[in-house]
Amino acid sequence: MSQGRIEHVNLTVSDAERSAALFTKLLGWHERWRGASKLGGRTIHLGERDTYLALYSDDEGAERREKGKPLNHVGFVVDDLDAAERVVRDAGLEPFNHGAYDPGPTSFYFFDWDGIEFEVASYT
Repeated sequence: MSQGRIEHVNLTVSDAERSAALFTKLLGWHERWRGASKLGGRTIHLGERDTYLALYSDDEGAERREKGKPLNHVGFVVDDLDAAERVVRDAGLEPFNHGAYDPGPTSFYFFDWDGIEFEVASYT
């Protein structure tokens, strides 16, 4: 059996620049690529060497969002949960559902400007 991993998550957002700025501050990631999407609109790839978020937006307000309706949330791990929460609050977003659970991370959740839910966790 082959070994797998997640390479990227592609999210449709109303403002790729705004979302990229948030995740750059929140996760310390860098821009890997940006350009025209083959579907029209623009995409920014933001991440690390092996993994990234593809942030897609178009001039029509990113109406393709209906496709991702089954998405529950996207989870990230950070070293400093308090610093991460400050970044989220400074962006005008509201963290909620703070807590800890097995297998041990402490975390909080937030919705971005497009209603996408994110979990930010720390194992330290």
